[in-house]
Amino acid sequence: MKIGRLSVIGLGPGDPSQLTAEASAVLAEANAVYGYGPYLARVSPRRGQQRLASNNREEGSRARAALQHAETGLHVALVSGGDPGVFAMAAAVCEEIERGPEIWRSVDVAIIPGITAMLAVAARAGAPLGHDFCAISLSDNLKPWTSIERRLAAAAFGGFVIAIYNPVSRARPHQLRAAFGILRRTLPGTTPVLFGRAIGRCEESLVVSTLSSADAISADMATLVIVGSEHTRVIERPERPPLVYTPRAFPGGMR
Repeated sequence: MKIGRLSVIGLGPGDPSQLTAEASAVLAEANAVYGYGPYLARVSPRRGQQRLASNNREEGSRARAALQHAETGLHVALVSGGDPGVFAMAAAVCEEIERGPEIWRSVDVAIIPGITAMLAVAARAGAPLGHDFCAISLSDNLKPWTSIERRLAAAAFGGFVIAIYNPVSRARPHQLRAAFGILRRTLPGTTPVLFGRAIGRCEESLVVSTLSSADAISADMATLVIVGSEHTRVIERPERPPLVYTPRAFPGGMR
């Protein structure tokens, strides 16, 4: 029996020009494409190619359906926004393979990377990720909020620039404000904070703020927040957006 292929593909932040050539080629070859509806809508339809959309919180069932389809011998694509390995579908597929039927371990699985949101926002702003950084999701759907609190505090204490994914949702409107409160215990109020919304799409916006005034900035699930370290700097420029960067060396460090 011929076992098929499952390609887990990152679509990037939204601008079609930021979809990699590899991702485009693999999508064109696939017999079927699975994905969360708004992400699937970003994939150009191809004659004879099945398109199977599902809702946002159905990652596990979506991964299982794609694997079941691939085991029939076809090439199946599973799309994800940004990079599939960053809080996205690649891990969901691996989880299902680990606990699923033995035949899924024979499926040819390929992870096709994409530009993740923190890189897109950082590029718009300058170079805020120029030194050590980390990424933390504020969603407590799959982990307890107490773990998120500990990680935020540790990242601030460790001097990391912090990229915050999934900052708020209708069910979690308070958590970003709580996160800023945790970070203020360690970081000065002047620490730069970036709010990048829908970067790479026509409605994109980028707001540069500070930790002391960040509560007043609105955010949603299309927003990626970057909180600088104590070394992150803002270069004001006449008639141009500021440049935000984190120096590659600490003050007094070797270059």
